[in-house]
Parts: sequence; C-alpha cells; structure tokens
Amino acid sequence: MFNLNLVSSAIAPIATIARLDNPVTSGTTNSIKQWLIFSASAFLVSIPVFVQAPLVRLYPTISLLSTIPWFVLSLILIFRPKTQLWGDLLLGFAGCWLAGSIYWGWFRWEPILHLPIEAIGLPFAIWCLGKSWGKVGSYFYLGSLLGTAITDLYFYLTGLMPYWRQVMHAEPELAMPIFQSAIGQIETPWGIGCALVLIAVLLTVGLLSLRDRELHWRAFSGAVLSTLLVDGLFWLAASAA
Repeated sequence: MFNLNLVSSAIAPIATIARLDNPVTSGTTNSIKQWLIFSASAFLVSIPVFVQAPLVRLYPTISLLSTIPWFVLSLILIFRPKTQLWGDLLLGFAGCWLAGSIYWGWFRWEPILHLPIEAIGLPFAIWCLGKSWGKVGSYFYLGSLLGTAITDLYFYLTGLMPYWRQVMHAEPELAMPIFQSAIGQIETPWGIGCALVLIAVLLTVGLLSLRDRELHWRAFSGAVLSTLLVDGLFWLAASAA
C-alpha cells in the first residue's frame, strides 16, 4: 500500500532545506551590509566637518536645534524592522552632532573643553551597550570620540593649542598667518614623530576592528579610519594656505 506518512517524512527535510536562505546569497548580503555600514560611518564622520562647521559658526542655535530632527528620524527608523540598523547608526551620529553644535557654537575658543563636551553622549552610549541595545550607533559614537581624542592629543603634544585659540578668535582673512605658523610647528622632528605614532595607533585600531565581521565593529572602524582622512584634509588645507 502507498504509505503517505512515509512519503511525507521523506519530503519534509527537503522542503525545510528549500526554505532556508541560500548560504552563498546570505553571505554576500552580509558582506555588502558590512561594507555599507563601514562606508556610511566614514561618510557621517565627514558631515560635521564640511556641513556642520560653517553652519554652527554662523547659526549655532539652528545647528543645535537641528539635532532634534536627527534624533526623531533615527527613532522612526529604529522602530521599523527594515530600517532599524540605519536608525541605530543615525542615533550615534545625532549624538556627535549634538556635541559638535554645543562646542563649536559656544565654546570653540577653549580647546581644553573640546573633548569633555564631545564626550557628552558617552554615558548614554555606555548605558546602551550595557542593555545590549543600539550597538551600531554606540560603537560609531565611540569610534568618532576616539578619533577626536587622538587628534586633540596631537595638539597637546605639539603645542598647537595656542594656535587653536588664535584661529578661533581671528577673522577668517587674518587666519592664514596663524595656519602657517602652526604648520611650522608641525613640520618639526617632534611634530612629525608624534604624527607618525598617532597615525599608527589609529590605523592599528581601525584595521583590527575592521577584521571583525560584526556590524558594530564596522561602524567603529569606519569612524576611526575616517579621522585620518579628515585630519589629512585639514593638514593639506593648512599647508596650502
């Protein structure tokens, strides 16, 4: 007699396998997502430099208030399953935007306050990690903060803080001689040596975290490595002045 139960038992595993994602396709999708997160993180680190900087200098209150739409948009994306990942990343970016608006809008004349204000979102990031929530955004924020800390450390080590204060107080047309003096300070054996060491630190941290396939580490790596690009562009601009 034809045994339907036996046939069903034989077909069941095949049907189950057919419903599974193709491992090759799944792996490719994950790889693409990893690089998208890395690229988006690098891009978001550059936005405050090229967009927020001129805005906050002229309209600091508008820059500060524009943090609200960033936060709202990030939360909207977070609570939608298909866009949760990007909302997570955008939430970390919103924290960076908030800190940047506060510092560059009202405290930019005092470099010693730069890192403490940029770290204003650190307690929230740590809280999120403790709750295993918002990892991508938190790691993006931490990577950006680390890049800021390394850059500020270079300013301290090479004695560039006085030039920072002078540039912030000077009119744009009078800033060029200050930049040239700062470049002279950088192009000393000590300045070059410090730069090489700190570049090596950023490269090591960024590349090691890039080896991890977890999305939050890709966000961290993108934020850290893009610091080198942004700092390099500043150096080129100052050298050309």
